[in-house]
Amino acid sequence: MTIVLTVLHVAVAICLILSVLLQAGKAGGMGAAFGGSSDTMFGTRGPVNFLSKVTTGAAVLFMVTSLLLTYIGSHNANQGGSIVPAAPVQAAPTTPAAPEKK
Repeated sequence: MTIVLTVLHVAVAICLILSVLLQAGKAGGMGAAFGGSSDTMFGTRGPVNFLSKVTTGAAVLFMVTSLLLTYIGSHNANQGGSIVPAAPVQAAPTTPAAPEKK
């Protein structure tokens, strides 16, 4: 279950990154902040296009998978489970070592 959820999480993260990078800028950037085209900065947003809906859906799915992975990880930690296997414990020697002669 954890492996499937992790693979889904990575796929959604890649989809989210690509959908954000493919979107066109909505304002003029720093040029609009210093007096250029101020009407577009505070104007109406217009209809939401397909790429914005994909980005919103990917962001929601990313948050859900993040929360589920966190819950599963904390639930396994409370039961004594770990993703790192425990190293075998070596017993201490029962007889003391003889002191070295100089």
